[in-house]
Amino acid sequence: MWSRFTLGVLVLSLSHRATVLGQQPTPPPGDTTPRIEHAGDAGEDPVRRNRLRRPEFDLGFTTFHVGAGILVDFASYTQNDESRAQINNMEPGFKVRDSRLLFGGRFKTKRPFTWQAGVMYDGKTNSWFVRQTGLMVAIPELWGNVFIGRAKEGVSLSKVMTGYDGWTMERFTFSDAIPLLADGVKWLGYLPNKHLLWNVGWFTDWLSEGQSFSTYDNQFTVRAAWVPMVSDSVGTLLHIGISARKGKLNEGQMQLRSRPEASDAPYFLDTGKFPASHAAMVGVEVYYRPGPWLFSSEYYAQQVNARDTSDPLFHGGDVAVQWLITGETRSYNTAGGYLRGVFPAKTIVERGPGAWEAVLRYSYSDYTDGAIQGGTFWRITPMVNWYLTDNARLEIAYGYGTLDRFDLKGATQFFQSRLQLEF
Repeated sequence: MWSRFTLGVLVLSLSHRATVLGQQPTPPPGDTTPRIEHAGDAGEDPVRRNRLRRPEFDLGFTTFHVGAGILVDFASYTQNDESRAQINNMEPGFKVRDSRLLFGGRFKTKRPFTWQAGVMYDGKTNSWFVRQTGLMVAIPELWGNVFIGRAKEGVSLSKVMTGYDGWTMERFTFSDAIPLLADGVKWLGYLPNKHLLWNVGWFTDWLSEGQSFSTYDNQFTVRAAWVPMVSDSVGTLLHIGISARKGKLNEGQMQLRSRPEASDAPYFLDTGKFPASHAAMVGVEVYYRPGPWLFSSEYYAQQVNARDTSDPLFHGGDVAVQWLITGETRSYNTAGGYLRGVFPAKTIVERGPGAWEAVLRYSYSDYTDGAIQGGTFWRITPMVNWYLTDNARLEIAYGYGTLDRFDLKGATQFFQSRLQLEF
C-alpha cells in the first residue's frame, strides 16, 4: 500500500504544472495553510509554485485546507567488532519514516484567527498520533500570536522548524533529549524594529499522559533570538538565539536515549530509567546565512535533579555547513524564528536542474556523568540533497560515528537515502 501511495504522489509531484512564484499571493500572518507541520507558527510560509493542487473549501465560517507528506528511508550499516559487541541488531532495509495528514483553516473573523489539526504515522514507534493541533489568534497588543493546543515546545531552531525542511535526514543526536510536542499555551512575539523575536510556553500532560512523547507532568519553556541582519529570502542573515526549559518529570523518573541520526537504527545512547524529580535545560543557537551558504551550530546542557545519582549533567550539539550549489537561498520566518525549506530556482518540471545542496555536519552527545553511564557518541555526516521540485526531494548521506559505551569504543559507518514527497 505504501509503495503505491509513494509512486502516485511522486508522479503527481513531478508532473504538476509549474506556475511563477511571483504570480502567487503570500499568505497573511496567522494563515494556517498546512505546510507540513508549520500551519500554527504564525504563517508567513510562501505558496510553492509546484505544490499539488490541494483540496480547498470555503465552509462559510472558515476556510478548509488539506496537506500531506511522506518520508521513505533506506539505511545500511558497517560495524567493527567493538560496535557489534555494543549494538548487535542493526539490519539494513527500507522503512516509512513519517507519513502525515494536515488540516487547517482561517475563521471569518476581523482579528486573524486560525486553526489546524494533524495526524502522523511515526516509523520509529510504528504508531499514529496527533501532531500539532489547536487554535492561533493574532494579538497585536502582545506583539504577536497566541497558540492554544498541541504544539512544539519551542526550544531549538532545528526542533521548531519543520522536519521536512531540514538539511539533514535527522536532527543532531542530542536533539532526542529535547522534547518536541506538548499540550498547552504558547506566545510567539516579534519586534521588527528591535530585531527581537521570542516564544514562551507552558505545557501539561492532561491529554497526552501515556503517549511516547509525553515524559513530563508539566514544563515551562522560553526562547529568544536576536536577528540584527535579516533578509527574508536573499542576502545575509544572522540569527543568535538562547533557550531554556524546566519541567517536572513524569512518575519521578528520567530516561534519555538517542538513535545515531538514523531512523531505523537501535538506540545507541541510553541512560536507562533512574529516579529524578525535575530537569532543566539551557541552549544556544547561531545561524549565519550569506546567500546560498548556511553555517549553523546549536549546543545544549541538561541538569537533572536526581539526588541518588548526584544530579547528573548531560550535554551535546552540532556544527554544520550547507551550500546550495545551484545558488538558491533558504528563506527565514521572522515570526517563528526558523528557516524554511528550499525552493528550486528552476525545477525539473521546467527542464531545469532542480536545487542541489551539499551538507557537512559534526555532532556530539554525552549521556555519561557519574553513576549514569549512557555513553558518548560523535558522528560526522557528509550528504547531498536534490530538490527536484518544491514537492519532491532525494537525499543521500554517508555517516561515520564512534560510540564510547560498555568500556568499548565502537565505530559504525552509515549509508542512508531518503525520498521525501509533500503537498
